[in-house]
Amino acid sequence: MSDEEIQTLDRSAGSRRPAGQAAAATPHATAQPTWLGPVLIVGIVLAALNLRPAITSLGALFEETRTGLGMSGTVAGLITSVPALCFAVFGVTAPRLSRRFGPAAVVCAGMAAVATGLLIRPFTSGAAGFLAASALSLAGIALTNVLLPVIVKRYFPDRVGTMTGLYSMALAAGTSLAAAATVPLTGALGGSWRAGLLIWAVLALVAVLPWLPVARASRRAERATAAAAAGAGTAVRADAGPRVVRSRTAWALACYFGLQATGAYITMGWLPQIFRDAGVSASTAGVLLAVTMVMGVPLAFVIPGLAARMKNQGAIAAVLGAFGLTGYLGLYFAPAAGAWAWALLLGISNCAFPLVITMIGLRAKSPAGVVRLSAFAQSTGYLISIPGPLVIGTLYQHSGGWDLPLALMAGLLVPQVVLGILAGRDRTIEDECGMRD
Repeated sequence: MSDEEIQTLDRSAGSRRPAGQAAAATPHATAQPTWLGPVLIVGIVLAALNLRPAITSLGALFEETRTGLGMSGTVAGLITSVPALCFAVFGVTAPRLSRRFGPAAVVCAGMAAVATGLLIRPFTSGAAGFLAASALSLAGIALTNVLLPVIVKRYFPDRVGTMTGLYSMALAAGTSLAAAATVPLTGALGGSWRAGLLIWAVLALVAVLPWLPVARASRRAERATAAAAAGAGTAVRADAGPRVVRSRTAWALACYFGLQATGAYITMGWLPQIFRDAGVSASTAGVLLAVTMVMGVPLAFVIPGLAARMKNQGAIAAVLGAFGLTGYLGLYFAPAAGAWAWALLLGISNCAFPLVITMIGLRAKSPAGVVRLSAFAQSTGYLISIPGPLVIGTLYQHSGGWDLPLALMAGLLVPQVVLGILAGRDRTIEDECGMRD
């Protein structure tokens, strides 16, 4: 049976099911329990909330952590580069693990890894142990990064935009919450950086809970499907996904993802310093960064829904790029005078992330295609993003100012917009790869 026939069965079965109930992307659709849809929504939101606190909570207490563990400057620089590297390396393993255990079970294990790493790292006594515990959490985040779009495509095929918007908004909220609340929470807990980092393990442990029954239900459904297929003499393909490296759209998505991630990491890492060097106070510079990050919360919900209703998402990519270009030009010519406006514009531009996640779900026909496209686009994209903050820092150090770095940051938006337009075209990777039935 072809993927197209499978999808037709899924859609026809889905039309007879209540809203929120999952459709099985299999030749023999099995009835799903009525609780699965609501629990999945809770699980997706909680998982998304935990995709960045491991990083941004450390950023808020980095100086205290570095001093407490006696880190050298080299090791400290390595830790700041580890997230993107882990996202790239561990994200590649997601398709194989998903085929073997199912995406829900892998997300459950990913959340458990996040919680375990966050529980361990405050109790480490040296930089090596801290780095290893952080890598464990980041590995879990990498797997969840890749598989959440797959979960959405599989269980909510008619609500890709809405569900992507929901978890993108939760991701932005978790990022902002950890950045803003870690220092006050640390003070309330006695001022220890270890306690300030440990508190985020609680949120990760809570996120594991809804995925436990979802993973069990998913495995039961897969076993029932396999048994039904065996009884009917039909082989169920475990790997029906296309070879994404042959798709121009997949490469456009990967490079677009990499350039938007580059801009986001540069903004998070260097925007306060840009404002401070322009004469803005340290406290105000921190608030301006928070404004930039908070902009992603409402827009992360709006943009995916809008993108899902459009056949071509290139126009959205172009508009977001124009906002970013205006923001960088403003920082170049009048960084202090228009500081609030530039922070808002860059916050809007950084919403290219929920856009590209939505396009990943739209540019593949099947869950198998989405998992491969998501792994390829995110892993390749994060590799592309690694040098960006380091290059900007080097240019800043050697040029003695922000003119050259800001010119480069603005210049990178040009290919980002072009790639977004290419990635937004109404086509799928299965069609481009000539995938046969």
